[in-house]
This record gives sequence, C-alpha cells and structure tokens, in this order.
Amino acid sequence: MLRHITNGFEVVLCYRQSGNLWALPKGTPEEGESKEETARREVTEESGLEVVCGPSVGETRYSFVRDGFIYEKVVYFYLMSAVGGDTGLHDEEFDLVEWVPVEQAMEQLTFKNESRIVEKALPMAEEQRTGQAPE
Repeated sequence: MLRHITNGFEVVLCYRQSGNLWALPKGTPEEGESKEETARREVTEESGLEVVCGPSVGETRYSFVRDGFIYEKVVYFYLMSAVGGDTGLHDEEFDLVEWVPVEQAMEQLTFKNESRIVEKALPMAEEQRTGQAPE
C-alpha cells in the first residue's frame, strides 16, 4: 500500500520483533474468498488501515518448512489506497506497523521479492496519482 507525500511515496510496513522481520502485509485466503478479498482483509487486519483494492502489482512465490512439512506459498499483491483506519489498530501478528518512505522501505524489507513488488508498484501509483505514466 502506497500513499503520496510531498516528495514521493510512502509504503506501510509491518515489523515482527521475533525474527527481526520487516514485511508487507499479506495472508492466507479464507474459504470462498477471492484473491482481492483476501488481500483487502489481510491488509486491514495486519495494518489497521481500511483499504480499497486497485490493480494487481504481481505475485511472489516461496516455500517454507513448518513442523516438518514443506509449504509452497503464492502471494498476490495489489496497489491499495488507505481510506480510513489507523496503523495503531493492527492485529497482534506484528509488533509495529508504520509508513516508511519507499526508498527506505525497499532497503528495510526482509525479503527482496517484496522489495521488487514495491519497486513495481511505484510507477503504477504515480500513474494513478497523475493520470499519466511516469517518464
């Protein structure tokens, strides 16, 4: 989720102290949810912000091991705009949620595949803001 500020854009990041993890909000679908519904619900739960879902930014794929099982995960990202809420209302999954300048966020994110999503979203956000593709 990006928002325009005077000298660029900020992105909302979520921090978990255990693991020293900085991440974009994301999550797992509930039965019957579309990808967009999942994204909107999870971003609201994890960030505390009420959002509207815009165009698809892309997806990431990764695997992890938990309790001896290998899980394959695909995460779909959308360009979102905050229309209400507050980062202080985030759920207990993260210890801190904050708006961070895009350049800082791309360095701060734990996983580079998420930095690439932010990088890809930036020209889309600029086009959405101005109605013109960036030069």
